[in-house]
Amino acid sequence: MTTAELDLEGEALALYRTLPVAERRRIAERASPDLRLRLAHIERGMALDRSPGALASVLTGGREMQAPHLDIIDRIYQRIAAGERLKVMVTMPPRAGKSRRTSRWGPVWYLRRQPDHRFMLASYAAHLADDHGRWVRNTITEHAPTLGIDLRYGSQAANRFDITGHEGGMVTAGVGGALTGRGAHVAAVDDPFKGSEDAGSPTMRDRVWDWWQAVLLTRLEPQGSVLLVNTRWDDDDLSGRLLKEEPEDWIVIDLPAIALTSDDPLGRQPGEALWPDRFTAEDYARIRKSVGERVWWSLYQQQPRPLEGGVWQWAWITGNRVSSVAFRGVDLTRIVVAIDPSGGSSSTNDETGIVGSGRDSNGELYVLADKSGRHGANAWGREACLLAIELAADAFVVETNFGGDMTRQVVLQAWAELEREGSTKGMAMPRIVEVNAKQGKRLRAEPIAQLYEQGKVHHIGEFPELERQMVTWIPGMDSPDRMDAAVHALTELADPAASSVGSSLYSDQRLTGRR
Repeated sequence: MTTAELDLEGEALALYRTLPVAERRRIAERASPDLRLRLAHIERGMALDRSPGALASVLTGGREMQAPHLDIIDRIYQRIAAGERLKVMVTMPPRAGKSRRTSRWGPVWYLRRQPDHRFMLASYAAHLADDHGRWVRNTITEHAPTLGIDLRYGSQAANRFDITGHEGGMVTAGVGGALTGRGAHVAAVDDPFKGSEDAGSPTMRDRVWDWWQAVLLTRLEPQGSVLLVNTRWDDDDLSGRLLKEEPEDWIVIDLPAIALTSDDPLGRQPGEALWPDRFTAEDYARIRKSVGERVWWSLYQQQPRPLEGGVWQWAWITGNRVSSVAFRGVDLTRIVVAIDPSGGSSSTNDETGIVGSGRDSNGELYVLADKSGRHGANAWGREACLLAIELAADAFVVETNFGGDMTRQVVLQAWAELEREGSTKGMAMPRIVEVNAKQGKRLRAEPIAQLYEQGKVHHIGEFPELERQMVTWIPGMDSPDRMDAAVHALTELADPAASSVGSSLYSDQRLTGRR
């Protein structure tokens, strides 16, 4: 073959790499046996370069597990290897393959792509981090000809090794331990806490935080990236504290065992399992029963719930929960939307509480929806009005301690805007019932908590953040806005004198059809 022919073939093979998968497959099917072997070699190399999961599939002959949530970790590594500077937090339940992908195949793939970069890995214990480092070291050594990298002679310890002919390598350590030597282009932290006992200790949490700030972050190169992958144990664990201190800096990928919201990162609908090929929703239901509510919500659902406070108990909520299917047979006589605007003396309550609740003819109370969140004035007014339209509410219950007339005006303006848009569908505007919470927080909350204890209040489905706020609130603490909104709504509905909204009957028949 002449030089010109070789150049032409080289250009053709280079073009082949840029083609879509379907087109490459058609070419391979029509190729000669010799060319097909060469194309297979190219495909193998492309797979090794594509992602940690693809590399793992090649080196294990297709035996390595792959799933959509692992694809997310793969994409993070792809972006970092391409030069992006990222801070990414991935939370997911145990036995979901996070450590194998994050701490083993991820570093192998990254060092193949960037052999001049340093990779730093930490876990809650040095021996566990060393185990991951040993696995990466052995995998590189075993597959060196295929990977195109090998380890430098004399630098092959499990917790520190270097790449032959390059500046890169890997170092591992336990959280709290030293990370000496050169800086790192990637720092991966895989489970910084051993379990609930460590995460529940303020001393241990502070120790991990100090190590994070004084050791790990100081070893990062200027354009270095951080990947934190863990299960949640406590509201103030490392993930929780980072989200409080610097939420705008992090890409957060929250992957609960069972999807909770329709904006799930995997596109799951509420109730769908993370990895149904391994653990179905039924499997997780059995696990939930075995491990208990607190472990379930923290370890599996990434919604850590501290121990119960002094007013509500978990059993009062979980034991009286009603599914949306069972609720279809319930006729409501009243429905209200309660609003607790953000504000006041507490700097921690920056959400607007928006909770929809109803009452049936037997006096049973139902929490129907929680649309609380960090909303600006225009946004929360619109959100509350849209919920009232969705539920066909007859009243807004609005706390006016902070804002007074402004709170009422926001609701009126939002409703007027929706009327102009035609979004109210001819519905009469719900009456505004103003609440001035002069009584202490405990005096307002305790009667509603007693109704929960008596089994008179039912949550239609699960409201993780609202329920966490309820069971962790202790008198004397600033009461959170979601909880306050729920208390306002249920107080209004539980008061027999308010059956027709206070002492005044409706004159527009808005309750017609409700018994």
